[in-house]
Amino acid sequence: MRHIPSLLISLFIAILLMIPYSSFSQRGMKGQGRNHGWNTGTQYNRLYDKNKVVTISGDVSAVDTLPPEKGMRGGIHIMLKGEKETVSVHLGPSWFLEKQKLKVAAGDKITVTGSRITYQDKPAIIAAEVKKGDELLKLRDDNGRPLWSRGK
Repeated sequence: MRHIPSLLISLFIAILLMIPYSSFSQRGMKGQGRNHGWNTGTQYNRLYDKNKVVTISGDVSAVDTLPPEKGMRGGIHIMLKGEKETVSVHLGPSWFLEKQKLKVAAGDKITVTGSRITYQDKPAIIAAEVKKGDELLKLRDDNGRPLWSRGK
């Protein structure tokens, strides 16, 4: 019976030590911080492959704000109708794009350069830059690092 109080104290201390770690699991992807999953090292951003960069031009048929992964804040997602295909294009976090001069809307003619990926079993592009007329919106550096990540 003497060991029960010490066991309860040990259990209580263990629970207190685990509280800070539980907040990470509630936010979703590890290491999200204030960017909520949009940082460089997250699983979603690791989908970008600088060796699979393509350029596609076409008309924007839809613009949506969607979270690409569970636990992430919304991102701007467009459907781009090119000559050969209509492809889903992931631009970046809405909070970052709202601060940019170049805005993309349905009906715009744009050129997107980015990494071709398969996302949810469908072809998609994670954009590195968007060109609309003479305007250029840079979203990633030459290595695919998001310009909204810390240190930029």
